[in-house]
Amino acid sequence: MPLPTNLDNWAPHALGLTRIMAGLLLLAHGTSKLLGFPAGGFSPDAGSLPWIAGCIELLCGTLLTLGLFTRPAAFLASGLCAFAYFIGHFPQSFFPVLNGGDAAVLFCFIFFYLVFSGPGLWSLDAVRARVQGAG
Repeated sequence: MPLPTNLDNWAPHALGLTRIMAGLLLLAHGTSKLLGFPAGGFSPDAGSLPWIAGCIELLCGTLLTLGLFTRPAAFLASGLCAFAYFIGHFPQSFFPVLNGGDAAVLFCFIFFYLVFSGPGLWSLDAVRARVQGAG
């Protein structure tokens, strides 16, 4: 049975869901580091690289989940994930499947895509654009 031909109509919905889920997953990394939830057992020292990463994850994860300032937040999150990959994973092996960096690479490219695609549906950016367009 072939796929329906009108799936293009659902692309903005799928984009919005992808942004929300990626934002929530990034947010969970930040809350785990900085707030201990979900329990990560890792509490970095204030000002350290992991602490700074946790702050960026918390901020960008929140913004991406809400779809607010999506493009700049996605750009910063993409860079964070690339940095995390090359600092934490790449020295162990060139191959992500061997160095445990699969998630960092995937997040990097999902966030990079969001820089160009924008937030999709269900975003505060869309609400802001409608309000600015009406005023």
